[in-house]
Amino acid sequence: MAETAEYRRLGDTLQLTSEDEHTIKSERMISSDDEGPAPHDNVGKYDPTLDKGSYFRDGKRKIDFVLVYEDKVEKPEKKKTADPADKKRKLSEDERKEIWRQKFLKNLKKAGLDMEEEVVQGEKKMIFYIKLSAPWDVLCVYAEDLSMRAPLQAHPNPSSNWSGKILETLRIPNIMDQEVPNTPLDYYTCTFKRSKLDRFLGNENHDTYFSSTQRSRVVWEILSTSAYGKRKRAEIGIERLLEEGVYEAAFPLHDGPYEKPKHYVSDECLNPRQILQEYWARWGKWYKYQPLDHIRDYFGEKIGIYFAWLGFYTAWLLPSSIVGLLVFMYGLFSMGANTPANELCDPSNDFMMCPRCDEHIGCQYWNLSDVCLYTKIGYLFDHPGTVFYAVFMSFWAVTFLEYWKRKNASLAHHWDCLEFEEEEERPRPQYTVLCPTYEKNPITGIKEPYFPERDRLPRIISGAAAIIIMIVLVLIFIIAVIMYRVLVSIPLFQSKAFRPRAEMIASMTSAVVNLILIMVLSKVYEKLAYKLTQWEMHRTQTEFEDQLTFKVFIFQFVNFYSSIFYIGFFKGRFVGYPGHYNTLFGLRNEECNQAGCLVELAQQLGVIMIGKQVINNAQEILVPKLKAWLHQRKLGSGKNVEKARWEEDYELIENEGLFQEYLEMVLQFGFITIFVAAFPLAPLFALMNNWIEIRLDAQKFVTETRRPVAERAQDIGVWFSILDGLAQLAVISNAFLIAFTSEFLPRLLYKYQYNWDLTGYTNFTLAFSPNGTMRHECRYRDFRDKDGKYTMFFWHLIAIRLAFVIVFEHVVFGICRLIDVLVPDVPEVLELKIKRERYLAKQALADTDAIMVLARRDEEEPEDKNGQDTLQVPQDPV
Repeated sequence: MAETAEYRRLGDTLQLTSEDEHTIKSERMISSDDEGPAPHDNVGKYDPTLDKGSYFRDGKRKIDFVLVYEDKVEKPEKKKTADPADKKRKLSEDERKEIWRQKFLKNLKKAGLDMEEEVVQGEKKMIFYIKLSAPWDVLCVYAEDLSMRAPLQAHPNPSSNWSGKILETLRIPNIMDQEVPNTPLDYYTCTFKRSKLDRFLGNENHDTYFSSTQRSRVVWEILSTSAYGKRKRAEIGIERLLEEGVYEAAFPLHDGPYEKPKHYVSDECLNPRQILQEYWARWGKWYKYQPLDHIRDYFGEKIGIYFAWLGFYTAWLLPSSIVGLLVFMYGLFSMGANTPANELCDPSNDFMMCPRCDEHIGCQYWNLSDVCLYTKIGYLFDHPGTVFYAVFMSFWAVTFLEYWKRKNASLAHHWDCLEFEEEEERPRPQYTVLCPTYEKNPITGIKEPYFPERDRLPRIISGAAAIIIMIVLVLIFIIAVIMYRVLVSIPLFQSKAFRPRAEMIASMTSAVVNLILIMVLSKVYEKLAYKLTQWEMHRTQTEFEDQLTFKVFIFQFVNFYSSIFYIGFFKGRFVGYPGHYNTLFGLRNEECNQAGCLVELAQQLGVIMIGKQVINNAQEILVPKLKAWLHQRKLGSGKNVEKARWEEDYELIENEGLFQEYLEMVLQFGFITIFVAAFPLAPLFALMNNWIEIRLDAQKFVTETRRPVAERAQDIGVWFSILDGLAQLAVISNAFLIAFTSEFLPRLLYKYQYNWDLTGYTNFTLAFSPNGTMRHECRYRDFRDKDGKYTMFFWHLIAIRLAFVIVFEHVVFGICRLIDVLVPDVPEVLELKIKRERYLAKQALADTDAIMVLARRDEEEPEDKNGQDTLQVPQDPV
């Protein structure tokens, strides 16, 4: 009882006044003994199958959106009321926010929205929930204005998948298939027109004609374009009010709770959120097909396409993981037949190696057999099978992208957004209000907000300069990590106990330090990139997101991959030789360890890729729960208090969109394609991560975050162009890794010129230090004679390496181009469906008056010889 008295809920219909903009709303008087009517107090008016928390108190108007703001609880004698006549007094922050709120709500009412207010009082604050509902007339007006799609004719749902067809052909039971209840129907559709409303299916039922996602999209459009102050100052839109703290949150409601009822309820009676939780977000469904139509129906096309792409990508990782595991196992089983490693590990072969750092600082000579174990491990990542796997993954990446284009085209058509960006996308509200001028659209002839290109150019140049500065900062940190690795390795080499593991310890710790720096710089730059992209004034949301994506990815590419590129292509290339060592800041340049740079590259790649995945997954598990706990603690709501639907949703955390999800997956795609020659197990780790990622993302969207506003999208946007660029870069990168970093070509040339079984190869690759350069004669890895000059074998090897790169790239790019030509972007069956739908839309929306004129004209004309009319009136297909 004490808790109930402390935390009370009140309901009151919102009354808007038309006071002057400097007049402050008077104090809200809340009686301590009158709790007011509870939501849906009159139960007799409601259908028991409906979620009562999703409607106004009258039980008829559906809640499409909720605005939330908070106010401190103050004693009546201490709270002051503003005097409207006192115009000279400077308004306080709270008074200014109250004025903006009242003007904004007044404009929302002018736009036609219905409103109702609920007040929840706690010990320290009152929380005001303003429920918004769009009436039928408003929905129709904005549905036409937003070019929403309307159903003409139902047809069978085309959902199918290639894996299911293969298993069915092979007569293998498909354990991945599942029957999900209440599958959304599929329709032939066309653009909504109020004048043709009677032509559309379901038009007689105003309550269910528009889906919850369409209704919330309409209300969001009104919220984004309604002013709360002077338009010349760009005081417009709910997003700016949220930034100013005028409102704490704005969100559409979830369709009821996500938990399945404790008493028995048939699956067909579950709400859409419960179906998604039961058949998608649960961990037990990790091996099942995703219910993409349900996801799209609940969250919108943009989120639906993300999960479709993520599932498609994860499915394609399965064959690449199997092949990569087989390549790794081949290296494991053939390790004993590695002649160079056996020679190196033979105690009778005494190869005294030159110190890894300068003698005068205490670095000692060492024996090559000290790195026996690491050389054997290196063979797992550097054997003939890795060449095959690099070629395989190049073909895999291109084929994956080609078949995704086909899948994307089918989904875009199925979800009515095939040509959305070209035909229907509207300017961003922020662009509209911040544009200084209006210009005539050369296509439509209508005056629209316009931001001059000459004003945008300096902003774009400034953004590019910021990217360059941040990239330079990353390179500085990379040099710092290199210096750290050199400085740490010196005392390790001086220690007899750590000398055999000196390179491994230095490399491993530097990789961890590098990962920490990468994650920190990522967070800083993402915020900077978002502000810069806002400043550049891009017209549509797609343009804005594409530019933001491009900025962030360019930086992240350098941030994550620069250290890996350094190890793969530059480390150990500029060391010099005894007596002529090259230095950087007074220290000798780094050398690759004796197992080869490819092993160190695999180590660095494994630490960054797997470490990043572990950190991201930990963040996705812990951060939302921590945010939710802090948010609930801030609200001070009691656990045992019964809460309304809008209160429960407000206690969830804000949905942060898909940008980070796409970025994580695209960077992972780069790891498994660009450097796959060094780490064949990368696709396997990516596959295991993605199985977890799908469930984490599903749980986050269904149970942990507020419902996002449904957005339309026809594809994954600029991310596809980035993936395509990474696939092309992967061919070049793997060609150079195999040619210049791997031992594959030196061993192949040695077999051809000297000994096919590689006997003596280890001794052949070790040069002698020139006379007088060291205290003792020692060996170092290079193809030089005793005077330090390159041997003929070196120059032959250079020619072979360049030839290999050219042949590898031309063959792979040629076959990839052939795959592109042979696999059409749009399936032939889909092309026929598109033509059929356009024909139906044209017939259904034909102007009735024009048809009647033609019909009357036909009645006045003579009949033809067969007694049939010469003019046939088109029939309505609906």
